[in-house]
Amino acid sequence: MDVDTVSKGEKRLCFQRPGFVCEAPNRRAKRENQPGGPTVKVTDVVPEFADAFDFDEFNQMQKEAAPAIIDNTENIVTAAPTASGKTALAELAICRTLANDGTALFIAPLRALTNEKEAEWERFESLGYSVYVVTGERELNPRRAERADILVMTPEKTDSATRKHQSARYAFVTDIDCCVIDEVHLLDSAARGGVLEVTVSRLRRLCDPRIIALSATMPNIDDVAAWLDAPDETTFQFDEEYRPVDLYANVQTYTHGENSFADKYRRLYRTLDIVKPHLSEDGQGLVFVSSRQDAVQAAKKAAEEIDISTQGQERNELSFHEQLTNLSNETLASVAPDGIGFHHAGLAKDDRDRVESWFKSGRIQLLFSTSTLAWGVNLPARCVVIRDTKYHDPLEGEVDISPLDILQMLGRAGRPGYDDIGYGWVICDQSDEHRYQELLKEGKAIESQLEEDLDSHLNAEIAMGTIRDLEDVFSWLQTTFFYQRAQSRPATYGFETLKEQLRTTLDSLVERGFVEMGDDLSVTTTKLGQLASKYYLRLHTAEQFYELSQQPTITSDMILETVANADEFNSVSARQNETDAIAAVLDRVSTDLEGGSRKVLAILHAGINNKLPSDLRSDAWIIKQNGLRLLSALREFVAEFSGPRTANLACRVEARVEHGVSRDAVALTAVDGIGATRAETLANGGLKTPVDIIEAGAGELVRAGLSEGVADQIIKNAREFPRVTVSWDTMPDMITRGENQMSKVTIKNCGGGAPVAVRVTVNDVEMLTHDGYLKNSMTVPVGVFGAETAKLNYIAEISFPTLPLTPIQAQKQVTVDWWLSAVQNQAGRNWRTLHLTLTSTQRWCHRHYWPLVLD
Repeated sequence: MDVDTVSKGEKRLCFQRPGFVCEAPNRRAKRENQPGGPTVKVTDVVPEFADAFDFDEFNQMQKEAAPAIIDNTENIVTAAPTASGKTALAELAICRTLANDGTALFIAPLRALTNEKEAEWERFESLGYSVYVVTGERELNPRRAERADILVMTPEKTDSATRKHQSARYAFVTDIDCCVIDEVHLLDSAARGGVLEVTVSRLRRLCDPRIIALSATMPNIDDVAAWLDAPDETTFQFDEEYRPVDLYANVQTYTHGENSFADKYRRLYRTLDIVKPHLSEDGQGLVFVSSRQDAVQAAKKAAEEIDISTQGQERNELSFHEQLTNLSNETLASVAPDGIGFHHAGLAKDDRDRVESWFKSGRIQLLFSTSTLAWGVNLPARCVVIRDTKYHDPLEGEVDISPLDILQMLGRAGRPGYDDIGYGWVICDQSDEHRYQELLKEGKAIESQLEEDLDSHLNAEIAMGTIRDLEDVFSWLQTTFFYQRAQSRPATYGFETLKEQLRTTLDSLVERGFVEMGDDLSVTTTKLGQLASKYYLRLHTAEQFYELSQQPTITSDMILETVANADEFNSVSARQNETDAIAAVLDRVSTDLEGGSRKVLAILHAGINNKLPSDLRSDAWIIKQNGLRLLSALREFVAEFSGPRTANLACRVEARVEHGVSRDAVALTAVDGIGATRAETLANGGLKTPVDIIEAGAGELVRAGLSEGVADQIIKNAREFPRVTVSWDTMPDMITRGENQMSKVTIKNCGGGAPVAVRVTVNDVEMLTHDGYLKNSMTVPVGVFGAETAKLNYIAEISFPTLPLTPIQAQKQVTVDWWLSAVQNQAGRNWRTLHLTLTSTQRWCHRHYWPLVLD
């Protein structure tokens, strides 16, 4: 590896080798205008990293772009056709970063692709570099993240990490030297584009990494390059001439009917008519469908309708039939011998790997897949058909596949080295034909989606402290792709009035309580703004959570209804065949919710009762996961604005939705080793809390069906939770009317520590509240007074705001002696009411005994 010294003293890989052009090519590169040049081997260029590449020679596109990646530090924007080798450009940028002891971040468009990159880049691991995937489904290891050489994240996780960059857990994100954005045209996604846009802008403000932006479809590459400050010499648009195989793309139509199920089969038969000629010539077909279930069902139907079993001699090999027996998916094992398969993220990894291998080798000729395959593994086919241009999103309803995703899928057509031309087809309703014909002819410019959620993103920046005054607000806007695109299309984006639009948005945040503005035009966040940003809430949802927390009484049903009515579920739709199931679940629930919100409420209630009707299962998982996220947010809202007792209630509701258990069993779900079924079994046997588990002992757990080893471990785990006793200490059994006496209540803990809230009432009137961390003991002063009542009934309640444990209550009764005349004469007849006496006693407690004694 050649190393020279540049002005900053950094090392760099030098690509001035035979076969590479010495100057960057024209950004509007065309293959016919560029000399092919001699072969350039990876080992000649990056000998220290050669084993990190899965090929031996660079292709023409890679040769032309590589010098710009290696021999300078400018940001790079590259558009190149699908299957032209863009991933190698990302890997070259990573190699340069690693050579300079830097850290690279790869932003993948899908979570499934982060796992694929982790597997692919074991090649870097074998060279001694650390690759670490950070996603929401994995527990973050901050030490591994900090020490990683290559980080792989989704846009959403990168957004989360940069929002929390000031915390020790996520400080690693401020030390990125190079950021590769794979499929940057995700900016155009209505659901996710805004997140990618603000995240990249924020990352540049935090640590200003070098940006490498890659895409197969970028008609307005100038806008993306200007946004990322990539100069002309490092901006490349490789046109279709650089496709390894020419592409013919067209549209086939069908007549849309009233039955969506029948429509799928109409489109499937159109699909089979298209692919049959190619299959008969030993070609392959790749068909994109809208869901995992559709991929499976379409493959089964295709196996019934067409016969390609006599083709593909590789399928007659003994090794292939032996591999079939290792498949974990029975349906896949039944159709694969016929040369048909399906692929989606829900398949076991070994099954996916086999499908990909069989398709590459020709053993599978017809493959049905979800759209994730268009973003991930390079599996080209002679014929690509997009059977479904719409898909059902549980949270958004029926959604069109984005135009840029359509082009991405079609780009898979044509196998290099096998086909002279690839064929791509879009099957759509007749009413959509013109729209897709125009897309294939003109392409689709990347638009900013920031405006849709401008208030949420602006609130997040203010909550993080990256925006401190009005001037910062305008400066932030200028770092966005939205601002760049507005300059290019001023009429569409209203460029002349952008400042006014932004000021209106800011004023709205102030008026709604998310932001405070000073007389000097400084802006600061509020607790409401912080929580909305922390949990990625739509602002109206945050307002609803705040309103709930202000209610004098909050019930579990109110919590569930507020979550079900959140804006995040606005696009959920209730299908006609789900109506009866929804009604049955909510038969005894009083609610005014309708439509999709009513369906969400039914799924949450069904989750609590662990009785989910089959008609609601298709959307239940994703709705439940989002519901749990919102419940977690709501718990913190009520903790902040209502109090710890309500937080405990929200915590118990959240645990019941997550585990599907009864009120009696919910506390046990906090103990490691006790799942939902085991919790119900133990609760039915009278063991309802961690303390019950400890006191029962291992023998009782064994009799309940647990092994001795499991029983011992569960008891050990249960000891990590508070084990509380309440002592009324010096409180008397009787007090004379008119007399006041200070006593105390002591909460002792012989278990694990936890935050607690203590509430003392007398005759149902709240006397005092206090919250703190209970480690060993906590002492609370209590006033005892002789009022105009025969009995004083004291109740001390200890609740756990962060644990799903049922609050603990202890009572003490004090008798008031009415018959001592001396006290009567002293007190006279003008006794105060009980409420006023309590209030006076509260003030006396605060004056003489606060702060409370904590141990």
